Amino acid sequence: MVEQVLRTLMRTTDLIVAGFFSPAAVAAVGLADIYARFPIRFGIGIGDGAIALSSQDTGAGATANRDEAVSQALLIGILGGIPFVLFGLLANEYAIAVIGGLAEDGAMAEVVEYGSVYLMLIMLSAPAIHVNFIAARSIQGTGDTRTPMYVNGVVNAFNILATVGLAFGVGPLPALGVIGIAAATAIGDTAAAVTFLAVIGMDSTDLRYVRPRQLVIAKQLVVISWPRIAEGVSEMIAEFPFNAILLAFGTEVNAAYHVGRRMYQQVASPLARGYGVAANVLVGQALGRGDPREAYYVGAAATGLSALTIGGLCAALFLYADRFVRVFTRDPATVGYAIGFAQAYAVAAFLIAIYIVLAGSLRGGSETLTPFVARMVGTFVFLLGFTYVAGVVLGYGVTAAYVAVVLDFAFRVGYVGIVYYRRRWVDRGTSMMYERGSVAESAGDD
Repeated sequence: MVEQVLRTLMRTTDLIVAGFFSPAAVAAVGLADIYARFPIRFGIGIGDGAIALSSQDTGAGATANRDEAVSQALLIGILGGIPFVLFGLLANEYAIAVIGGLAEDGAMAEVVEYGSVYLMLIMLSAPAIHVNFIAARSIQGTGDTRTPMYVNGVVNAFNILATVGLAFGVGPLPALGVIGIAAATAIGDTAAAVTFLAVIGMDSTDLRYVRPRQLVIAKQLVVISWPRIAEGVSEMIAEFPFNAILLAFGTEVNAAYHVGRRMYQQVASPLARGYGVAANVLVGQALGRGDPREAYYVGAAATGLSALTIGGLCAALFLYADRFVRVFTRDPATVGYAIGFAQAYAVAAFLIAIYIVLAGSLRGGSETLTPFVARMVGTFVFLLGFTYVAGVVLGYGVTAAYVAVVLDFAFRVGYVGIVYYRRRWVDRGTSMMYERGSVAESAGDD
């Protein structure tokens, strides 16, 4: 949780600093962040494959398979970052401009100027972003959650200081504005990746680099990872028309959405993701030990704990949304809309907490297809579809977007909860361990 809070704080700082310049700068960072989340989603996807195999093989005592899975995952991550680098260099300006097609040209000019440079610099660090997520999750799969916290804690603290320094020109640093925000992020991600690779290479963890030999492990990494990648990509694809709709309501509305969403992402989301990672690791290790009952119990207990603790934050987030929003912007129009989005996410926070932990538990059993389907339907049918029909066609405007945020996660919780209760994911995780030789066939007969 500490690791997640610090990383999220880094992103939050980007928006806060951008808010000192203009609403256009906030929108630019928000829009560029949509594309920046593509390499993040790729890294998270491969990382989830790595953490599933790492935790299961740690529980089974199959360290050779675990080390090979981690080595293969890191190699896939580095190679997979190259297309994102090329995208950032060749299509950065067009990528920002195309989202604002429904907005007025004058309103988008400054957004495109800031956002295109920000996007280019972020994409240059895509391979490093992949390494960060994959290495951190691989180490967490062994039960060591402190090392990733230490590495990311130091790097993110540096990132926050560098963001402020390079944006405003503190001391001897140049005042680069939005470019400084992006530069600090890219430098921080690269430093974290180098550190993680060194930590594993110097035997500072239980993991070791090995030469990839088993095709079945690579196949399982892809099988587990692709739904997780597609899950994130589908949400990002939906963000394009969703942001376009909000831009049609006004630049201030779009900026308000990113500010309101950031409140949830900074306060409640890190706790939920922390519980989700813990559930993923403990469920995977329990399955590796051949104890499916313990695996089911751990996932259910983590879900209950997440709902109890994060649910208590929901009322405070709702009641004090106006104070939080004013940290990011003082623009009157933006503040009003941002309070609405912040309160919508406060209402949804309870559901989001349950969904993230249930999804993490399923991933510990190598079941990544169910969360993908849940997010796909929730995002396209409710978040995007409901907002367009009710907001644009029926004329309810931005209010429809507030309601859609809650409907999205209400569906996700219901769908994922049913699949988790049926426990078929237990057989899936056990059969994949048998396929790669981490456990004996009899281990799945309990």
